[in-house]
Amino acid sequence: MTQTTFLPIVLAAGLGTRMRSTLPKVLHPVGQLPMVGHVLKALRNAGAERAAVVVGPQMEALEQLVAEVLPGSTCHVQTERLGTAHATLAAAPAMEAGADEIMVLYGDCPLVQPETIKEVRAQLAAGSDVVVVGFEAENPHGYGRLLVSDGQLTAIREEKDASEAERKVTLCNSGIMAFKGTLALELLKSIGNDNAQGEYYLPDAVELANARGLKVSTVSTDEEEVQGVNNRLQLSDCEAVFQRRCREAAMLNGVTLLAPETVFFSHDTLIEQDVVVEQNVVFGPGVTVKSGAFIRAFSHFEGAVVGEASTVGPYARLRPGADLSANSHIGNFVEIKKATIGEGAKVNHLSYIGDAHVGAKSNIGAGTITCNYDGFGKHLTEIGAGSFVGSNSTLVAPLKLGDGVYVAAGSVVTKEVTDNSLVIGRAGQVEKTGRADLLRARFKAAKEKASGK
Repeated sequence: MTQTTFLPIVLAAGLGTRMRSTLPKVLHPVGQLPMVGHVLKALRNAGAERAAVVVGPQMEALEQLVAEVLPGSTCHVQTERLGTAHATLAAAPAMEAGADEIMVLYGDCPLVQPETIKEVRAQLAAGSDVVVVGFEAENPHGYGRLLVSDGQLTAIREEKDASEAERKVTLCNSGIMAFKGTLALELLKSIGNDNAQGEYYLPDAVELANARGLKVSTVSTDEEEVQGVNNRLQLSDCEAVFQRRCREAAMLNGVTLLAPETVFFSHDTLIEQDVVVEQNVVFGPGVTVKSGAFIRAFSHFEGAVVGEASTVGPYARLRPGADLSANSHIGNFVEIKKATIGEGAKVNHLSYIGDAHVGAKSNIGAGTITCNYDGFGKHLTEIGAGSFVGSNSTLVAPLKLGDGVYVAAGSVVTKEVTDNSLVIGRAGQVEKTGRADLLRARFKAAKEKASGK
């Protein structure tokens, strides 16, 4: 059986003008991923192997993102902004190459779901020539209405052109539209600009298709799924929907969120079942939390792996490259960066472990830091299995501590330590009996002299 070819066209040339930003609109993030990245991911999850993305001039960062999220895609520059149909025709070279199904989506609608895309494709496969995605609006004011008669979408009527009866219709146009590949280019080129703005509008394809006796149908979805973003207030609305979806999905998959509304996810957060997450936790990009882990309140993660049955926090920060093995313990006000923490190891309080390897069942005392940066480069600290590092110790990299090492509290360690050794790296204690009162008297006299008494 011949596989159906699918060409999505994503309109993403908008500037950041209404966002009050120099960043192209579709590069503003939702869930730590640019909006257009969400659209491309949805397409990929719906079976698309490529897309034709319409970009503006000098949008190299956008083109790079497209290549990363959906390799094999092409970018097409729109030099003039003359309406949605005109923007779609910027991708004419991709359409001319041929596809069985062509679908137009928008890079500033980041909440669209793969299931909706699949349903549109199913309508095309079932015999529709044109399919429009609509939604039931709570308040349809300002939206184009989808006028349906006997299952046929006959027109998309804009608010200003609608009759009183048509304005009562609550099925509204999302802008997402799909075509049989053999018809798309001809229909798009037939759209005129006989309107007050002198622009070419994609919804006009519906009436043109009806005039040619083609079958035009609709797919209905939730209003929030197709909401677009034109300003930062609407961006925050999309973020709120995205976070709610993530929280619901996590809990339904066996994750306990003690205060769901205070936990924030990234687009790629992976949390396995039987994880417990306390209040006010932020998961940045690239985080995996394995089964049975306990994430305490006010912790922040990015580019990190938390092993099975590990405990992190409260007030912990795991930065990129943090990799915790099973049953490890990262405590309050601890920061881990580009470091592996062995199985059962503990870093309990007020410590920084960066560019390091901590062996299994080792214990790192409060206030310990790995001095990994010399002003020019980063260096590695290796701590063997079963070692104990006393509180307020400074480990100056590059450094290697063997297995079973004991570092006395307050030590500055600069040289390699062999297995099962005790290392004391601090100055000897000096006591001068009775000198405390003399010292206080000296300080008091100096203070009084300075104040003029």
